[in-house]
Order: sequence, then structure tokens, then C-alpha cells
Amino acid sequence: MAEEQKYRIIRKLDAGGMAAVFLAESESIKGFKRRVAIKRILPHLTKNRRFVQMFLDEARLSLQLQHANIVSVFDIGKADNTFFIVMDFIDGANLKNVIDMTKKRGELIPMEQAIYIVREVCEGLAYAHDQRDMETGEPLGIVHRDVSPPNILISIRGEIKLTDFGLAKATSQLEQTDPGVVKGKFSYLSPEAAAGTDLDSRADIFSAGIILWELLTGRRLFFGESDYHTVELVRKADIPPMSEVNPDVPKELEEILLRALARDANERYGSAPEFGEALTRFLFGHGMAVGRHDIARLIQKTISQQTEEAKPKKVRDSGGIIDALIQEEIVKFTSLDDLDDPLDVGSKPLSPEDISVAEPLDPAGFVDPRAWADDISGEGLPDLLGAPSAMAPEEIGGIGEELELLEPEELEELEVVEEPVLGVEKKKEVVKEEPSEESKKAGIMMASHRMPSPAPKEEKSGLSVLLWGLVFLSTLIAAGVALWFFDLV
Repeated sequence: MAEEQKYRIIRKLDAGGMAAVFLAESESIKGFKRRVAIKRILPHLTKNRRFVQMFLDEARLSLQLQHANIVSVFDIGKADNTFFIVMDFIDGANLKNVIDMTKKRGELIPMEQAIYIVREVCEGLAYAHDQRDMETGEPLGIVHRDVSPPNILISIRGEIKLTDFGLAKATSQLEQTDPGVVKGKFSYLSPEAAAGTDLDSRADIFSAGIILWELLTGRRLFFGESDYHTVELVRKADIPPMSEVNPDVPKELEEILLRALARDANERYGSAPEFGEALTRFLFGHGMAVGRHDIARLIQKTISQQTEEAKPKKVRDSGGIIDALIQEEIVKFTSLDDLDDPLDVGSKPLSPEDISVAEPLDPAGFVDPRAWADDISGEGLPDLLGAPSAMAPEEIGGIGEELELLEPEELEELEVVEEPVLGVEKKKEVVKEEPSEESKKAGIMMASHRMPSPAPKEEKSGLSVLLWGLVFLSTLIAAGVALWFFDLV
């Protein structure tokens, strides 16, 4: 496909802990063009062999998922050491953005629209859960494992689509080794996922129930002071009574929610269609008419609000170098089907032991990201760049009290010292000079450092000081550009 289709990067859409997403245009040899979204897996993750193997297995599986409520994946490829996923571009917003904008207006998403959104999510989950092996006919046992607001995309036409099926299982493995990469997703785990036990489709039903509860209340259901605290809340699965949070929610709907959010998976709905049908019966039973046009108006309102809020802000242009580098990688894009061995080691299916999730989450492995800001504060920059730390005010004051200005006669007696070249050590010979009367009174012994050199001595001017200052300033600028560059990537 690399010879039949090329991709041209238009702009960056979003970025996260595992990948960056770009809007691109695909063009075939016959001139057919369409806009697509290209997800570029962050290069440092390709060093994790286990992650790459699982990513490839699940990404290939995502190519088989073709449903109205699932984002379609067209191609999976590799360029240099980076992997790409080419998928359908959804012009709209994700559910997290919708929730955030609604909160800023001091409103709640209308009840019937919240129910409709989750019911459509159940349609996509039902299709994925029911997939079977095309050769054996055996159930594939697909579990999304990351059903959360950022992974629910809503188009300007009111279409609701689930995304990130290709990374779901790979993400669950990565959570055990590096919780910080999936920071924020612990709030939508199921109790069995938090305990590290085996999962089935009912784990996704629990996650969908969390989303509906939050849409109806405008509050987070499981959100602790730290990731570990959040996981503990999920394990307990204590659901506050709806009457205390939003009394407008009918008792019948609360009962549907409580069943979806049952701590014991055996007490939940047995399948996504069963949960979706319960929501559909509630809508019809209460005469709540809702459709795509209602959701489309909600998205248009969200996009207009985002555009208005973004006007006063100055958007940093990342163009130039970054865009050129990404585009250069895209030019080298090669579909995995065209590669004999994407991993260069001989691909083979993973064994059950390789993909098992046997151990519960360890509190010692969690990292609290709230202190990260202190690591990049202005006070720490001089030390990071190798420059000397600033002196305290009291130290500066002490120096001023002990030193006195030298008289012109004393300056003539001092010998000019040749500055050593940076990185080259030279032996110094210290020769003591006879102290002046003023120095004796102050108790200070002045010394000059004589450097053995065959060259004649020259007077030192302020030019060398200026040059050293420029070198130090250039180092600071270069370090800042490097930090900014890696932050963008």
C-alpha cells in the first residue's frame, strides 16, 4: 500500500502519553483524496518489545472491526522505528471536551442525550464483543478495557464512535509497568481490572455505567487524591445514592445504573446489548425523544465555545522542523502487510502467559504526578544546565563587608593571568605578593596566579568577559530549545 497511497500531514490534532494524532490527507494513484487521522506511536514505546508485539496483534485485529459506532482503521504501517495507525477522521469533539465545556456553562448534558450517547456506545461494544475468528468461528473475546470519555468521539453530524480498540490490551499491559503513562484512566477501570483478575465483556459494561453516572451528575464517580487512591475506590465500588447527587434522576434509571455498576460482575448485565436495551426501554417508557440531530446541536455548541475561548490565546506555531520531520517519516510509510518481519525478529503469536494479567496493582509502583512541576521550575534550571547555583543574599552581603576596592598603585602590582582554555587543565603556581597597608588592616592577603607561558604577557581587556558571557547565554538558549523540542515531540 505504500506505493498506492501516500499521506500528507496537515496539522497536529492531539497528543497523549502513548501517541500523537495528526490530521492528514491520503491520496491514491488514481487521485482519490480523503482526510484521515494518523496516530504516531511515541518512539520511546517502540523500545518496549512486549508492548510492540501486543500493539501489532491488537492493531491488526482492529482492522476487522467495521461498525457505525467504531472508528474505522484503514492501515497500519512503520517508518524507520516508529509505528503509525491510519484511521477515519472524525470531525467533531470527544466526550471529555463536551463534558468540560458543559461544566464551564454551569449546565448538565440533558438526561435523554446522556442516555442516548451511552446506548450508542453499547452498540459498538456489542459488535466488538461478538466478534469471532473467521477460520475457527470461536469467539475472539475482545474487551476494550479503556472505555472512557476521551475514547468516545462525536461528529458534527451526531455520530458516536468508539476508538482505540487497537491499543486496548496493549495499554492494560503497560499499566502494570508504568502507571504514569495511562494517568487519568484509572477512574474508569472495573473492580476486577483494579484487582488484576481475568476480564470479560462485563468490564466494559461497568466502564460505560461510570460514564453515564458522571453525565447525569456532573461529578466524577471514582477520583481520589492519587492514582492508587482512585484504584482503591474502584475496588470498593461504593456508589452514592442518586437522590443525594441529582434528585431529578428517576428511580428506575438509578436501578439500571446500579446494576451496570455492580461490584460483582455476575450481578451486572450479562452483555452490552442487554444494558443498551434497558436504556432504550427507559427512553421510550418516559417519552424521551432523542436522535442524532440533538447530539449534533450539542457538538456544535461545544465547538463554538472552544473556538471562542481559544481566540484570545496565542497559539505557538510548532511548524517548520517538527512538521518536516513527521512528514519525512510519513513519506517512508510502509504497510505492515508489505513487511516480512515488522519486528525484525520473526513474528509469532503471544502465548497465554505473555498476555496474562495475574498480579494486582502494587501501590509502590504508583507515581504521584503532582510534584512533577517542581522538577522543571525555574529554580532548578541552572543546576540542570550545569551552571553554578545562585548565592544567597546573606552570602553576598558577607562578601561585600570583607572586600575593599584596591588602589590604582596596587592594581599595577598585580600580574595579568592568562585564562585557561575550557576543558584543558593547566598547572597554576601561586606567588604571594606583599600585602598593602589597606589589605593588612582588612586582614586580606591578595595573590596572583602566574601561568608558565613562553608568550609575552598582555593586558586583559573586558572582551574576554563578554565572550564568556555569550558562551554561557548560548548554552542556556540551546538547552531551552532542546527541552521545547522534546516537549513537542
